[in-house]
Amino acid sequence: MIDRFLIAADSALRTVFASHAAAQPCPTLPGEVTQLSEQEKKEAGALMRVNHVGEVCAQALYTAQAFATKDAALRAHFIEAGAEETNHLAWTEQRLKELGEHTSLLNPLWYAGAFGLGLLAGKLGDAVSLGFVVETENQVEAHLEGHMSRLPAGDHASRAIVAQMIDDEARHAYNAMELGAMTLPAPVKGLMKAAAKVMTTVAHRV
Repeated sequence: MIDRFLIAADSALRTVFASHAAAQPCPTLPGEVTQLSEQEKKEAGALMRVNHVGEVCAQALYTAQAFATKDAALRAHFIEAGAEETNHLAWTEQRLKELGEHTSLLNPLWYAGAFGLGLLAGKLGDAVSLGFVVETENQVEAHLEGHMSRLPAGDHASRAIVAQMIDDEARHAYNAMELGAMTLPAPVKGLMKAAAKVMTTVAHRV
């Protein structure tokens, strides 16, 4: 338990305060050159900041769920999924720098809130925890697809990152289903969507 606590604390500090390196190269669209106006850079930066916050929350969720489960194999699965999400965290962080934008000033708050939700889901049982993953990833996938339509058409760099993220989130949802996820009740899904709406609206600006 002490080891798991220390791992969770280390993950929180690294996610919120450290710079991140991806294990996989940042996705690109070969031959496509990104050229944006200042207004387009600002809009792309706001959208990528929201996506970065989503990855901060993903780190918190998977860390909390790994902490909560008593199943060693499932814990390893959550840790592996979190490591894959670190790629997204690093890619979006890098893209924000390229756009001259900052990460959300409220990242510690977003992390704490997501960790609490992940811990609650984990304490309710592995099937619920996995169901939470499925619904979260489904909502994130839909959210990212919406961003694909909002990103400037010429922002090939951001669009390549988001496209890869969509594929990865869909795979994470599928894997969770295969491991025995339960379907969450409609009111719970609605609350999750409402919470996500608040986060994305605020993170777009702050």
